[in-house]
Amino acid sequence: MSGNSIGQVFKLTTFGESHGPFIGGVIDGCPSGLKLDFDAIQHDLDRRKPGQSKVTTARKESDIVEFVSGIYDGHTTGTPIGFLIKNKDAKSKDYGDLENVFRPSHADYTYHQKYGNRDHRGGGRSSARETANRVIAGAIAKQILAYYKIDVIAYVCAVGNIACNVDKEMSNESLRAVVESNIVRCPDEATAVKMISFIEDIKKNGDSVGGQVFCTISGAPAGLGAPVYDRLHADLGKAMLSINAVKGFEYGSGFEGTKMLGSQHNDEFVTEKGSLHTKSNHSGGIQGGISNGEDIYFKVAFKPVATILSSQNTVNEAGDNVVLKAKGRHDPCVVPRAVPIVEAMAALVILDHLLLNRTVKL
Repeated sequence: MSGNSIGQVFKLTTFGESHGPFIGGVIDGCPSGLKLDFDAIQHDLDRRKPGQSKVTTARKESDIVEFVSGIYDGHTTGTPIGFLIKNKDAKSKDYGDLENVFRPSHADYTYHQKYGNRDHRGGGRSSARETANRVIAGAIAKQILAYYKIDVIAYVCAVGNIACNVDKEMSNESLRAVVESNIVRCPDEATAVKMISFIEDIKKNGDSVGGQVFCTISGAPAGLGAPVYDRLHADLGKAMLSINAVKGFEYGSGFEGTKMLGSQHNDEFVTEKGSLHTKSNHSGGIQGGISNGEDIYFKVAFKPVATILSSQNTVNEAGDNVVLKAKGRHDPCVVPRAVPIVEAMAALVILDHLLLNRTVKL
């Protein structure tokens, strides 16, 4: 299997399966001399881990990361950073009936066709369990970006048809506090209550629902990205689309921009206090595939979780028609736990492009 790495300079390679003994990863290209905040890394893992609230899967994993290389006396050494997370609450017996069955909208059939075999326990390598590795690397990337006053923040902006309104004048610090004040990670408290109630109803009915995550990257300098095939938004899009259950990515005005005229959409340049800015930001901070110094923002669309507790028609490996009644512990909606994953992937892409632009010394 190829395709387990992301990044050119700051490079993450991950390994492990949902029901194996460990998941883990190796980070290449991390600058030496960074004093790591291990509490901050664990905090991001806790935001992603299963079993954290009534609107997430009931699987209980502490997700305590163990670093095994690349760090000495709390500082990065510049050598590969290796890390492990133990799987402690995998209940493989819940998947016993699925060994020869292709679950609707899962990777079962495609993995079987590509590799000739598959790990049916929790989806194996196709499980979102793998994303814990990304959060670790992303948390380290965010600490490096902080030296350059680059901040990444994401939140849930929609669950099903329920969308939120956000005070655009709110500081990132205030926004982050509100986002983490409720279990659905929506910065509009009134809307968050509606989202939580809706997810609970969906869960009771044995069904699932999708949603959207909004992300902003502030403080990124102009000049990140390289045409033609390494455009910044293309790399961000690839990173987001690599996350389990993601069905769409749009940056800047996105699809709404298609409804505007050029005279409405163009971002006019102005000079304020000796600095060049744009009056509007329909470009989403990226023009010609290169960052322009404005805030970079985008949305990520997540489909409803494919595993539902209602009966579904499908086929087995022999081609026989069967009725599937799924068991196990699954999220009725993934977007609350996806917020730190989106942040992590954004941080990995931005840091990689920053390192491509210059040598970073800490």
